[in-house]
Amino acid sequence: MRWGEVDFSGVLVGAYLAPLTLLWAALAAGVGQWQRRFALSNAGPIDLPRVSICVPARDEAHQIGACIRAALAQDHPDVEVLLVDDQSADGTAEVATAAAAGDPRFRVLAGTAPAAGWAGKQWACNRAAGSATGEILLFVDADVTLASGAVRRAASVLVARRLGLLSLFGTWKLESFWEAVAIPVIGWFVRGAVDVDAVNSPGTDVAFANGQFLMVSREAYDHVGGHGAVRDTVLDDVRLAQAFKRRGHALGLFWAPELFEVRLYRSLGEIIRGYSKNFYEGMNRQPLLALGALLFVLVGSLFPWGMLAASVTRPAEVLLGEDHLGWWRGWTALVCLLPLIVRYRLERADGRSGAMALTDPLGNLVLAWVLLRSVFSVSTVWKGREFHDGRVGARDPG
Repeated sequence: MRWGEVDFSGVLVGAYLAPLTLLWAALAAGVGQWQRRFALSNAGPIDLPRVSICVPARDEAHQIGACIRAALAQDHPDVEVLLVDDQSADGTAEVATAAAAGDPRFRVLAGTAPAAGWAGKQWACNRAAGSATGEILLFVDADVTLASGAVRRAASVLVARRLGLLSLFGTWKLESFWEAVAIPVIGWFVRGAVDVDAVNSPGTDVAFANGQFLMVSREAYDHVGGHGAVRDTVLDDVRLAQAFKRRGHALGLFWAPELFEVRLYRSLGEIIRGYSKNFYEGMNRQPLLALGALLFVLVGSLFPWGMLAASVTRPAEVLLGEDHLGWWRGWTALVCLLPLIVRYRLERADGRSGAMALTDPLGNLVLAWVLLRSVFSVSTVWKGREFHDGRVGARDPG
């Protein structure tokens, strides 16, 4: 066989499609196993201390009401809710206060400009922690809506397993077309890249946390220096988990879509800007890792669709031969179908219909663009504050 011959071309195509078939078949089969393995278990009845729910918020009037009402509706009897209004210009504090309806467990803390070297969110979390009275602190984003049993179940696991930090993957609230197309693709790409077993093992240095739901023991939090230990980074949740593990505190990372939902972004532009700000930082700014992730998306997810489209053209008939083209076309279609099955199973596990699995190639195009943009966007502005190379502050002109 020589280059350009039909048989040789068929071998090349087969060498590309075979590993992809095995990869996507394994992922399709492994979705349920991953979810069963890392689902949050019940710890049983435990006498729990006070839990302080800390909510940093900056210009979140459009969604803070639902967040505060859900936080106050917890079935754990000893809860306080602290909102740090991070210099909002849209009436966030007023909306939150109205949502609390006079509940004495709710307090608004007026935010101030961050001290030098501090990112705004970490400064607000530090403010909340300083005023909290609970032995357990739960940091949630303003776009999070907790289920009524979320605090009790999570705190029971934190106490029973003697964890320093517990973080959960919830589910997404997807209302617009682009949210439904892109966020599950990007979100599950991140989850799939995390070695959850290693995170949950005290014997490793692998650490990860999801800042949407981050529960800590107050004693452990103070021991690591609280948010002061990660004061300047755009990736505060992961870096905080790393600080906990370095100081010898056990981590817990679990999947619990029944305990909270989050509406991250509302438009394609927000999705791209929001994920781009910390995607590359999450890869520790390693170019080879970013290149590998991009190649996985392009070669593993998108290129087979290009091959399938090209298989109906005359060049494909010449390259592969009319007698064999049907086999290659069918095999390529299978490789395109398997990621849709993976996406369908993930959608169903999160409680959605699964119909948006058909948009998976489009979602992967957005993911590829987010990866590229994150690598090449050295500086980014989020919530009116600038980060450079993943750290707070503008580029040093020197």
